Amino acid sequence: MSLLRLRLGMIGTLALVIAISTLFFTIALSFMRALNLVALAFFVVLFNIAQWLIAPYLIDGLYRTQGVSESDSPKLYTMIENLSRKIGVKTPKLMIANMPIPNAFAYGSPVAGNRVAVTSGMLKELEDEEIEAVVGHELGHLKHKDVQVMMIASVLPAIFYYLGYSVMMSSAYGRGQRREEGGGLAALIGIASMIVYWILTLFVLGLSRMREYYADRTSALSVEDGARKLSEALAKIVRSTGRIKTYYGKTGGTNSFKALFISDPDIAERDEAAIAASRMFRADQRLVEEILTRKITTLDKVVELFSTHPNVVKRLQALQRLA
Repeated sequence: MSLLRLRLGMIGTLALVIAISTLFFTIALSFMRALNLVALAFFVVLFNIAQWLIAPYLIDGLYRTQGVSESDSPKLYTMIENLSRKIGVKTPKLMIANMPIPNAFAYGSPVAGNRVAVTSGMLKELEDEEIEAVVGHELGHLKHKDVQVMMIASVLPAIFYYLGYSVMMSSAYGRGQRREEGGGLAALIGIASMIVYWILTLFVLGLSRMREYYADRTSALSVEDGARKLSEALAKIVRSTGRIKTYYGKTGGTNSFKALFISDPDIAERDEAAIAASRMFRADQRLVEEILTRKITTLDKVVELFSTHPNVVKRLQALQRLA
């Protein structure tokens, strides 16, 4: 995927989400009491902004992250400092997440500042050069303001979800003459709002996948031999995550903020099953090559539509072109 096509796709998708939201909200305003709808939208926006501001603290608690100083891990600390300088971002706070799944994520807010977390599982599974490529990917998210962009994009579907839910509840459980007069119209607007919510959600997921490609590209072009290193890292992350997904699914914790991860844990199990013949003792490049030989099925394409991350085969193909 070329850089120009990627940028145009991201801009176009975000513009489409905003356009659909504005159009339907204007229509809804014309049929219902404007004050109620505006108040609802204001509440949803305010709630999402508050959630964004405190999200880093929630993430730290959920994933049991701990700050890392230079004395704690000088090699990792130096790596993130050098890469931050090269990519052109302020060095984020380095965190370690006590999780067996190998992964990494970037997050932050104006209150908490920017942070990059790597899991204890990743430090055990990946080589230093592969960790460097993964960190480069996460710094790419910070450089492109992906946390802020996705927060803004996600607010719009949320408005229509709460609009649809509240309107349908009102039409179903309203009382007296008000229910008789406007119940049918309210129910229709509520159903339409839910449909718009699902359509916008698909667009937001598409935007998320494009931004993953964009962060991959940043890592590949910023880290020496970055395309190869990131390809190997992604292949090993998918394989390892699939092996332990059953265990971690029982303990919970990956679904709430899975969009943050470098690889979606929910589809890793399926990807790992498809590359089971590779096993864990194959050479890194051999593992990448075997994943690349997989054919992308219709089911893969459908699953990808509902995922925050691109299909691993397509990601590796994009990295091969950059290499």
